[in-house]
Amino acid sequence: MVKEAEKKDINTLANMAVNIFENSTVAELEEEFLSDILNDNNKFFLKYENYIPVGFAQVSLRYDYVEGTISSPVGYLEGIFVQKNYRLKGYAKELLKECELWAKSKGAIEFASDCELNNIDSFRFHKALNFDEANRIICFTKRL
Repeated sequence: MVKEAEKKDINTLANMAVNIFENSTVAELEEEFLSDILNDNNKFFLKYENYIPVGFAQVSLRYDYVEGTISSPVGYLEGIFVQKNYRLKGYAKELLKECELWAKSKGAIEFASDCELNNIDSFRFHKALNFDEANRIICFTKRL
């Protein structure tokens, strides 16, 4: 079963999300997710197996330019995670479907996502679920 996450699910979401947002703490993610869950342009979904939360997805509507798209708003997969023991069962696909349906219900006609260049698992996930690669970039910074 996939259900829309609620405020009471913030800790569950954050504890799973630290696996993909590795530079963040559970406390930081709880704070960020609380703000996001109260924003109408964001949604979280939780995947359950036998009433146990085993995965989540975060989707948003982006109104700024999204690489490779031509419309606005664009549904955007901000993050998706399924616990290792529950992978290869189609759960991520179920979560993505809920995200896409939500974005479409909000007026989006395109859906996008991203991953780091070296994240081969994420790249394979996106390709397997019919995402088209739009671009590859390397970002630079320097101190002033």
